[in-house]
Amino acid sequence: MSLATEFKAFVMRGNVIDLAVGVVIGAAFGKIVASLVDQIIMPPIGMMIGGVDFSAYKWVLQAAGPDGKGEVAIQYGAFFNTMIQFLIIAAAIFIVVKIVNRMIRKEEAAPAAPAPEVVLLTEIRDELKSRPR
Repeated sequence: MSLATEFKAFVMRGNVIDLAVGVVIGAAFGKIVASLVDQIIMPPIGMMIGGVDFSAYKWVLQAAGPDGKGEVAIQYGAFFNTMIQFLIIAAAIFIVVKIVNRMIRKEEAAPAAPAPEVVLLTEIRDELKSRPR
């Protein structure tokens, strides 16, 4: 089998296609959540704490030079945005997995019938018990 044939067989497996679709949808969903957090959720929070753009909050360790370059800062506002995005994505995935699990939950199987030998032995035991001594 040639390398090209093996590669084609690998790529055409259902799992690889499903994974690719999941990655593309996940990337699009991530952009939607980022927009939701950055443009809808964070502005009111920023307004409540006295700022307009919460993602611009940072703790400057070293100020920028005269050319505007070289600033060293801890950008806790952007980190906070990212944490909120993560929590929203995690909640959405949790809900999807819960729905999928509910949909594929199999009904509990009925207990299996006893083996014929067990039935026969049970009948023999009951017969022996019912005989007068």
